[in-house]
Amino acid sequence: MSEQQHRSKSGFDTRAIHAGYEPDPTTGAVIPPIYATSTYKQDGVGGMRGGYEYSRSANPTRTALEGVIAALEEGERGFAFASGLAAEDTLVRALCRPGDHVVIPDDAYGGTYRLFDKVEQVWGLEHSPAPVSDVDAMRAAIRPGQTKLLWVETPTNPMLNIGDIEALASVAHDAGALLVVDNTFASPYLQQPLTLGADIVVHSTTKYCGGHSDVVGGALVVRDLDVAEKVAFHQNSMGAVAGPFDAFLTHRGLKTLGVRMDRHCDNAEKVVEFLTGHEKVVQVIYPGLEEHPGHAVAAKQMKRFGGIVSFRVTGGEQHALDVCAAAEVFTLGESLGGVESLIEHPGRMTHASVAGTDLEVPADLIRLSVGIESVDDLLADLDRSLA
Repeated sequence: MSEQQHRSKSGFDTRAIHAGYEPDPTTGAVIPPIYATSTYKQDGVGGMRGGYEYSRSANPTRTALEGVIAALEEGERGFAFASGLAAEDTLVRALCRPGDHVVIPDDAYGGTYRLFDKVEQVWGLEHSPAPVSDVDAMRAAIRPGQTKLLWVETPTNPMLNIGDIEALASVAHDAGALLVVDNTFASPYLQQPLTLGADIVVHSTTKYCGGHSDVVGGALVVRDLDVAEKVAFHQNSMGAVAGPFDAFLTHRGLKTLGVRMDRHCDNAEKVVEFLTGHEKVVQVIYPGLEEHPGHAVAAKQMKRFGGIVSFRVTGGEQHALDVCAAAEVFTLGESLGGVESLIEHPGRMTHASVAGTDLEVPADLIRLSVGIESVDDLLADLDRSLA
């Protein structure tokens, strides 16, 4: 058995640490170097060493990251980008043409909605929103012969709705479309959509994959080599690639993804327990709660239920804003998935772009990205903030 075959059968944490890179044959360095170079010496015209000619096309640090994220998602090939939205735009232009149609979540991340509604629609790509938790509604939103992609977040941002990946893959394939799953909230540790029938996985690697709020990036992982060729061509042609330092930071973060995610989940479960039944809380939204409408599906396709908790408060929007402003251990800020806990008001922050549309989020909603701090400090901070 080759080393690559052996590692493909290894556990998640082993792959996170070892996949995608062998120790440097010259120095024995166990960590991929940051190849801060734009071009590469050729041994005669066209005589490229390892296929490297220009760092937009390929860079060894990026190659290492792309290898490990493909291994973690159990896909054929991975691609690293400058941001999650760069990954999304590249994918859409690789697989769709003007006049095509895409089904998107009716509670999609605001940036994804803005991309489809303000950028891709001008280019000629049509879209329709549908609830990812309703397989029949997703099927009904398909336009036969025109729909090329079913685009799913699960859990969704910020309402934490759950889509049944296996069922939606069947719906997409029956219609001749591909299923794209934004796996940012779950991370590859908690969920591997490609093993459930999805065709492409999207990540904002800024979030849990990087995990330390020190890098912006995105990734795609595909399970079909024909799709991979199209994505590779567009990645090079459009050029929104991850730089070597960003790739290095993201790769470093992936090595500890498993241990971090377990702590995120541990803390989130304690936060959910605290918020449930609190007199100032109207509703707690978390897939791990048995009353969550997507709990059974989440339990089937996720290892655990993640580190994101959303909740609604008494007193409407103003109380929600006051709670966000009062937090101290929870940092008021956008993004998620870092080691530090964050609190935000989606309606005024990450989802302001969907205000006034069918995708508008409740004004009294607060979203928490529960970090890995001492959980007693997090609970005390929420107790003060809610008061």
